[in-house]
Amino acid sequence: MRRRLCGWGRYPTVEAFEIEGEDLEAITRDVVLSRGLGRSYGDASLPPPGPLRVAATHRADRILSFDPTTAVLRAQAGLSLERLNRFFLERGYFSPVTPGTEQVTLGGMVAADVHGKNHHVAGTIGAHVRALRLRLPDGTIHRIDPASSKELFDATIGGMGLTGHILEVELCLEKIPSPWIVESSQLHGDLECLIDGLRQASGQWPFTVAWADLMARAGGNGRGILLQGRWADAAQARAEAPRRAPHVTIPCAAPRLMLSNPTIACHNALRMAAARRAPQTRLTSPQRFFYPLDAIRRWNLLYGRRGMTQYQCVLPWDAGMASYRRLVDIARRHGPGPFLCVIKDCGAAGDGRLSFPMPGISFAMDFPVAGGITQALVDDLNDHVAAAGGRIYLAKDAFTRREHFQAMEPRLGAWRELRNRVDPRRHVRSALSERLLD
Repeated sequence: MRRRLCGWGRYPTVEAFEIEGEDLEAITRDVVLSRGLGRSYGDASLPPPGPLRVAATHRADRILSFDPTTAVLRAQAGLSLERLNRFFLERGYFSPVTPGTEQVTLGGMVAADVHGKNHHVAGTIGAHVRALRLRLPDGTIHRIDPASSKELFDATIGGMGLTGHILEVELCLEKIPSPWIVESSQLHGDLECLIDGLRQASGQWPFTVAWADLMARAGGNGRGILLQGRWADAAQARAEAPRRAPHVTIPCAAPRLMLSNPTIACHNALRMAAARRAPQTRLTSPQRFFYPLDAIRRWNLLYGRRGMTQYQCVLPWDAGMASYRRLVDIARRHGPGPFLCVIKDCGAAGDGRLSFPMPGISFAMDFPVAGGITQALVDDLNDHVAAAGGRIYLAKDAFTRREHFQAMEPRLGAWRELRNRVDPRRHVRSALSERLLD
């Protein structure tokens, strides 16, 4: 069916023929790209202008096998994280790494090599993938794993779906002591204290994340809330399983005034006030802890008709606090926003050839799309990140220029060389690959 497709940011959009079905082997023939639930923010899950044929994988969502002894799950690539959690959480298992939304597929998680609040201890999802079933661009289907096909396997983990179509994933789940999370929160008065607190917490807690208020004035800029968590043991957990919270749905794109700097500053002040009144330690559900925004369906519409973009980068530890503050200052200088800023502590880099995390601090900042203002903002941010030795997350990007990405990514040449071997005619490609990688 011919459709207008976009990512979660709703910018850009393309027309394409989307092929749906439960048989991934059938629907991935003669298509340029596989696409899951479309939760990458920019153009990673979009084909180049065409219109061209893409495979929609979300109906191919069967669990094929599970071994409780090894905790190894084998499933079709279209299985959503939400369905995985609904089935396995009550049975004492959970994904070893989870992004900030359940509305992603296993294939998409592998393609982006997602990371979570526990990257400093667990790495990316690629560290827990045992094997993949992959349709190569030449049409042949292979089972690949790190032992037999390490070069291709590493290029596929975090390869944004460009080394072939992921058909099945073998993933080692985590055995958990209970379906509850012990959450602890701390308030910090500025960005420097918040990042120092995050680093200290990462040595004691498996899950850490910070929310920063970049709209606050003067010395309080960057103040925020540090959240820490761990799985509750049997003695701490409640007897009953946590219930999924009801959700609300945003019906239409919000007017521009709804997310202006004054309204966001007010929201942030209220959030800080609520955090001061809340208990420092509490028992909470995985849904509330890992996926708070999933309670608001279509929350991306709050950013208005033009859409939104998330700029996510990681700056290395040796860049230092002055570099982190400089990034924030650049973000504040351009137009509206940033309306949301999430900061995480990243551990060692994984084996994925284009995987995002590296040792340092990750910043994820949301902005409404505002024409040339947004491009100028991303250009300035990328100048700073490249000079500091950092890099950006391809799953979130829509505006980075080719020269900026090449300056950030010394691994690109080796990844490109392998892709030239497996797909010299570019049977598999995306809007992102033509913008940045080819």
